[in-house]
Amino acid sequence: MQLIDIGVNLTHPSLAEQAEALLARAYAAGVCQLLLTGTSLEQSEQALELCRQLDENGQRLFSTAGIHPHDASSWNADSAKQLQALLREPQVRAVGECGLDFNRDFSPRPQQEKVLEEHLALAVDLQLPVFLHERDADQRLLEILRDYRDRLPAAVVHCFTGEKRALFNYLDLDLHIGITGWICDERRGTHLHPLVREIPVGRLMLETDSPFLLPRSLRPKPKNGRNEPAFLTEVLREVALHRNESLETLAAHSTACARQFFSLPVVVDTTAEREDN
Repeated sequence: MQLIDIGVNLTHPSLAEQAEALLARAYAAGVCQLLLTGTSLEQSEQALELCRQLDENGQRLFSTAGIHPHDASSWNADSAKQLQALLREPQVRAVGECGLDFNRDFSPRPQQEKVLEEHLALAVDLQLPVFLHERDADQRLLEILRDYRDRLPAAVVHCFTGEKRALFNYLDLDLHIGITGWICDERRGTHLHPLVREIPVGRLMLETDSPFLLPRSLRPKPKNGRNEPAFLTEVLREVALHRNESLETLAAHSTACARQFFSLPVVVDTTAEREDN
């Protein structure tokens, strides 16, 4: 059973310092490929470098490149040129993380919208999928996306935490949906339980967003309180429960979806061979 974690913040200091051990645990848990999230130009470069350093064969680690809406104020005249250069690297498989965050408003909303459109224009030009962030901004995000959607190859709303209206509007626009350990949170994630049943096969992907969003249903919990890709199995378990699917069925179609979305190679599972020898 293979899994793909489409959202890992491996450049975060709490993960980067133990990256090799963390990846070993992920692979042992069946997480065979990971997308390292770029949230700024600097971190996008770091994510790309981690792919090069930690994946000699270029089969398991890939990245995204973009500027998170929190950092939209950092966009300047050179940003588009620098981002375009990163997006042309073979390990970089999507534009983002980009989008709108009207929950925290760390950057002014007009600037967030401008920077999102810059990302979408690059995605259209390079024909790359888009890795989207959205908090309390689904209506505005949809308005902007509609002008680009026909020219974009694909887009995923990563770490979806919204309500039914937002989900159905995203699906109507032919977007993909990423589900995290938010669904495992009995305090704020239970509204997702019936909603995940509505996501069609071929549009659903799984992610940890580690080191954030440690699944609250995970037992035992790590003493450091940090999420990591190996815990994607807990997200799988919770989503499968509420979709009334077996773990194997959900793993198969969510992995196939991610592999197609990010144009990832097929990884041959050698675990059984090692166990036989």
